[in-house]
Amino acid sequence: MGKVAFVFPGQGAQFVGMGKDFYDNFSVSREVFEAANESLGTDIKSICFEGTEEELVKTENTQPAILTTSVAILKALEERGINCDYTAGLSLGEYTALVEANALDFNETVNLVKNRGKYMQEAVPEGKGGMAAILGLEKSKILEAIKEARNYGVVDIANYNSPEQIVISGEVEPLKVAVSQSKELGAKKAVHLPVSAPFHSSLLEPAGEKLKKDLENVKVNDLEKIVITNVDAKPLRDKEEVKSSLVRQVSNSVLWCDSIIYMLDNGVDTFVEIGPGKSLKGFIKRIAKPLNKEVNVFSVSNLSGFEKVCDFFGKEV
Repeated sequence: MGKVAFVFPGQGAQFVGMGKDFYDNFSVSREVFEAANESLGTDIKSICFEGTEEELVKTENTQPAILTTSVAILKALEERGINCDYTAGLSLGEYTALVEANALDFNETVNLVKNRGKYMQEAVPEGKGGMAAILGLEKSKILEAIKEARNYGVVDIANYNSPEQIVISGEVEPLKVAVSQSKELGAKKAVHLPVSAPFHSSLLEPAGEKLKKDLENVKVNDLEKIVITNVDAKPLRDKEEVKSSLVRQVSNSVLWCDSIIYMLDNGVDTFVEIGPGKSLKGFIKRIAKPLNKEVNVFSVSNLSGFEKVCDFFGKEV
């Protein structure tokens, strides 16, 4: 077997009930949720398990909720002796990757991402910005659509998710223009996403500045795993790069497709998506296919997925 990568989802993967089966079955997972509650001074556990959808999708709740759930599942896997060589996360998921690499302390990070969510939400008044997914249109044509749309305001590429899906982000009117232009240029599909802010666009720079101040008080440890960053699609060379990378990430494009290609090119053939949802599994398969790379891809958001991974690695459940 080649190398193993643990990858972690970002905002949008959340669902009510996430992580409860791990809380109920693993003491290490239980400890993570209890630690999050204590650090936040909020019952994030209840928001994850039985909160309303409306409460869970508030950005300042969503981000610590996904981080906590992902780390809780990660600890259950680690307890079974399942580990990785590389790690990466989509947007918010990069914080989980840094916790996995022991670069960041979980208790500090859960508060950091709560603030991150708050800053991102506050950067642009609700209803003034948004995001859209463009499917089945090459990058050059999406850039062409954006060029036209920028006559009306700010619009940027937010996520390079896979060869088939690129997400754009910006102000409402130019976003509509870019979606319309993308359809005219041959996109299979172009849809507005149900998000409350234009994440990973230049409009979020004020949020990055606020996060930068918070990060000044956060301790970063030496990395124990190879972490591939969203902004460069390359490994962090040392702990000194962590803070600047996280600040840049707020308002820059997420180079997810390139990040996966980097890991594939460096011998990773097994990817384990850890946390709610399973969108990363689909992206990875679509990235690997045109490269003729044989990959094993797992998604662990529930006990069934956990059992499959344990079986693959020859570990008892």
